[in-house]
Amino acid sequence: MTFTQLIVFILIIQVIHFLGTWKLYKRAGRSAWQAAIPIYNAVILMRIIQRPTWWVILLFLPIINLIMFPVIWVETARSFKKSSTLDTWLCVLSLGFYLYYINYFTTEEYAGKRELNAQSKGAETLSSVLFAVVAATIVHTYFMQPFTIPTSSLEKSLLVGDFLFVSKFHYGAKTPQTPIAFPMVHDSIPLIGVKSYVSDVQLPYFRLPGFQEVERNDIVVFNWPVDTVRKFFDTSGKHYYKPIDKKSNYVKRAVAIAGDSVAVVDGYVHVNGKQIDLPERAKPQFSYMVQGKGKGFNPDYLRSRYNITDGISLYNKELDQYYVKAMTEESMQNFMNHPNVETVTRLISPTTYKDDRIFPNNKKQVWNHDQMGPIYIPKAGETVQLTPESFGFYQRAIEVYEGEEMGVEQKMSVKGDLVYINDKAVKDYTFKQNYYWMMGDNRHNSEDSRYWGFVPETHIVGKPVFIWLSIDPHASGLNKIRWDRMFTTVSGEGERTSYLPYFLILVLLITGYRTFKKRKGKS
Repeated sequence: MTFTQLIVFILIIQVIHFLGTWKLYKRAGRSAWQAAIPIYNAVILMRIIQRPTWWVILLFLPIINLIMFPVIWVETARSFKKSSTLDTWLCVLSLGFYLYYINYFTTEEYAGKRELNAQSKGAETLSSVLFAVVAATIVHTYFMQPFTIPTSSLEKSLLVGDFLFVSKFHYGAKTPQTPIAFPMVHDSIPLIGVKSYVSDVQLPYFRLPGFQEVERNDIVVFNWPVDTVRKFFDTSGKHYYKPIDKKSNYVKRAVAIAGDSVAVVDGYVHVNGKQIDLPERAKPQFSYMVQGKGKGFNPDYLRSRYNITDGISLYNKELDQYYVKAMTEESMQNFMNHPNVETVTRLISPTTYKDDRIFPNNKKQVWNHDQMGPIYIPKAGETVQLTPESFGFYQRAIEVYEGEEMGVEQKMSVKGDLVYINDKAVKDYTFKQNYYWMMGDNRHNSEDSRYWGFVPETHIVGKPVFIWLSIDPHASGLNKIRWDRMFTTVSGEGERTSYLPYFLILVLLITGYRTFKKRKGKS
């Protein structure tokens, strides 16, 4: 839906509202024309139904308005003495068109100073639940979203089983582009697994102002750009439609930002020709081959003793060789001091090894997950040269992220030595938005930008700021809870500081105060 289509849609809603309520406005002592003025008519309606004026804002918030509209329909009917259970159901099931019946075919007077409190315990509970859902949806959509770490791609910084709060306001919250959706869930409804949204109606992309840009080395939650692609290394580019805000949520580190040139050399990230300095809490991990001295190992003991993330397995029993999937350099140095270890060798793919899964997925570059680049990261307003050689790097960005997802037709092709957009020969292209290069710290166990390329700004969701719970999937009982990680910040340097004791003290103080106030009121 384009901006023009959105305006037309809003005007149609206004006409429907006017035709169904103008007589009700007159019965309430207002003028009929007040039902016809957009926004102003909502303000007047709030006064008629005796509800707060700020409710008008909720009517224009996507998803939240799906909850608020039925509430407004019911409250309007009750303001004209239609307050039975049947009236309530008729309002909801008719999608508000029951108000047409009240408007044209009834003569009940305006209730005026009616009783606003719920008339039954059930109605009171329903009202409480509705507004709890509204409040939670506002927080979830525009301020803070809970998130769980499912994989080990950012191990040491974030562990499998970490439960996070992700800030939407750091980079600016995106307003929902899919307005018809189940509140507070992502792309499917839990337990039943049914799609949680209707994709036929889409709103234009819009992001509220944030107070910082994505910075190099930030850990970022984003919508996985290639979630709609059946096979992202398939050069045919076939994909199915899925709205941006309903694509799978990923979390990686932004190792390079818009305008940077990124390369991977021997597994280490280089930005603008220099190896990047990672934050102290970031611990890159690589795969290793361990040569023993013929005395054998206990893999479970080694995993625990040397803090190995993804396990250690016997590679060759006769040669006493072991494969370690993910281990930090610090752990590797300690591992080498084990009395049964002969050597520890980091596994690095040579520059001559070609992995066709690596971006730009055109099978032309002799690149792999340890050796690739340099690649320029597009920046808004910057122009890149388009040649048959650069075509593969920018095709998806121009066709999909800058084109299809923005409602613009931009089909690229190569004919001879020229690049074409919509059958028009072009030599360059100026990008409309910023892009980022996202990677996991677990270098050999992370599906990231090395495989599918750039992350556009439109896909940025938020910044993880707080770990409120951490569950160890390998432990049992109370040991499953990583107490030292609870209520700690995601960013920062040095050892983590848990704010759990302070939180518990605050809860006790609040509980004590409320108990004291309650007892004092009874006395």
